[in-house]
Amino acid sequence: MILAAGRGERMRPLTDYTPKPLLAVGGKPLIEHLIERLVAAGFSELVINHAHLGDQIEAFVGDGARWGVHVRYSCEERALETGGGIQRALPLVGPRPFLVVNGDIWTDMDFAPLRRRSPRLAHLILVENPPHHPRGDFALHGARVLDADGPRLTFSGIALYHPDLFADCRPGAFPLAPLLRQAMAEGQVTGERFDGHWFDVGTPERLQVLDQMLKAEGVP
Repeated sequence: MILAAGRGERMRPLTDYTPKPLLAVGGKPLIEHLIERLVAAGFSELVINHAHLGDQIEAFVGDGARWGVHVRYSCEERALETGGGIQRALPLVGPRPFLVVNGDIWTDMDFAPLRRRSPRLAHLILVENPPHHPRGDFALHGARVLDADGPRLTFSGIALYHPDLFADCRPGAFPLAPLLRQAMAEGQVTGERFDGHWFDVGTPERLQVLDQMLKAEGVP
């Protein structure tokens, strides 16, 4: 599942007329980079949620045939936040654990190993804290992810979730973090650190930096 429903307030005015996942870096939209990487990892079924300017996302991605995948959409009249958006899409995702990737990141991570994992309730990919988020989000103790004091890493927006994580949730808008923290307290969240390239494209300045890097390195 690719999360593509956010409005991208910090990216305005760019996102006033273009949804953030369609902003281009290295000559192609962010969401195309993600789809290509997911396809390379062996994924063939994708779900994309959207709200703000979602018709543009559907017009660009279509049914996914040009990448050799099948794409379905979870349409939100208004953005339901991360937790609510995932919960709404569960009928499309199915009963098995599934991968979720934020639609406003770029990474060179190989997603293939995640297809072989079977998380308890969640398995999070954590990265080194970027300059704009120096305090991080969660602590990684061995394979367990905890909401604990001490050195923390940043949640990358890439994770495996079991549908049971959302078993007690009611439809509507709600954040994901409280669910994860509760699952962490119950010892149900694992994780790993990723040390490759990862960019959270949250501002026009970071978008420009990433675009220049990709063009300079000739990254496809």
